[in-house]
Amino acid sequence: MKASRTRYSMVVLAIGLAMLSYVQRVAISQAAGPISHDLNLSKEQMGLVFGAFGLAYALFEIPIGLLGDKLGVRRILTQIVLAWSVFTALTGAAWNVTSLVVCRFLFGAGEAGCFPTLTRMLSAWLPARERVKAQSIMWAFTRWSGGLTPPLALICIRWFGWRWSFVSFAALGFVWCAIFLFWFRNDPARHPSVNAAELEMLEASRVLTTHEAGQKHWLSLLLTRQVMLLGLQYFFFSYVWAFYITWLPTYLREGRGQSVEHAAALSVLPLLFGGCGSLVSGLALSKLPGRTVAVFGFLLTAVLLLACAQIQSVFLAMLAMGLGSFSSDLTMPISWDACIEIGGPYTGTVAATMNMTGNLAGFVAPVVGGIILQRTGGNWNILIYTMAAAAVLSAVCWLYLNPESARRQRQLNLGGIANL
Repeated sequence: MKASRTRYSMVVLAIGLAMLSYVQRVAISQAAGPISHDLNLSKEQMGLVFGAFGLAYALFEIPIGLLGDKLGVRRILTQIVLAWSVFTALTGAAWNVTSLVVCRFLFGAGEAGCFPTLTRMLSAWLPARERVKAQSIMWAFTRWSGGLTPPLALICIRWFGWRWSFVSFAALGFVWCAIFLFWFRNDPARHPSVNAAELEMLEASRVLTTHEAGQKHWLSLLLTRQVMLLGLQYFFFSYVWAFYITWLPTYLREGRGQSVEHAAALSVLPLLFGGCGSLVSGLALSKLPGRTVAVFGFLLTAVLLLACAQIQSVFLAMLAMGLGSFSSDLTMPISWDACIEIGGPYTGTVAATMNMTGNLAGFVAPVVGGIILQRTGGNWNILIYTMAAAAVLSAVCWLYLNPESARRQRQLNLGGIANL
């Protein structure tokens, strides 16, 4: 019997949600100019607006990741997508800095747990040989959707104004929820379109996400060195990446003297190149040791960011930044698959922990950026130098990070318990 291919429709659902989350997340960077003008916000205040999302996202990651592991993907994803869509729409109703920070904080709380829960979803619905490829495709489309958001947001803002643009983006979330509730099941065995051959193919994945007696408590797992290193490297990675979805359009306008239209077009490059990096990692480099790819990628990112700060040509500087994004995003599928290797039945919780540290950087980076710019009279190079240093620290973490070893140790522990 030929295996059915229902699992691929789940990948499509995951890609659709990942793209949607980034469209709604990145839109604020393009709207920063008109928002600052209408609400009379300073650079430091706009930095707090950017950072509020990352702070809330970080604080709610582990609780929602745990709920995803305990209550199931279907219930948790539906609730968080509905919640974040509501607060995306309410962003358009903000009237001062406080209301805007509150809306972005609640939006971040709504988005928390999205990617950890999607990772758990893919871990149950895909055999091991397809997981990294699926992660690479998902992150590629995610980056590309984020890259297309600046010009898309610019068009919407000019047509509808920034307030109604957020309402229109929010409506897409309700459409996704309707499709998801109709089609998705937590357990492949309960889906009417999965035949026996496909179910047999997914059996090992279903076992991987099943809790068994004798396994570590989730808190003990989170305190292991491997999980801590996984989170730390993602913090430094996200410190760099946060620049692309917050300060980059402003950098191009004020630091490089570009028009609004040119800034929106050039803002596409880091996310476009980043998506290509994720795709290359999953499809072309999947047979190379993940640690080697990660160390090389992050060190090359640091070199390219330093070059960007020194290059006078705007296009060449942005090309260097885009290639830096490509290099660091080589690690994206590797990092998210490492959550499965290390976490097993606690995949969602480990992924949430990693993403929590990343979103702490999403809070720290724009706030630090706003402070640096405010107190140095707009010296953008200093901010870029801190990004290069963060990339080097990510590379150092991967020298000691070994997800495959953690998986083997977990399997040995379970084998020993089974023989008692």
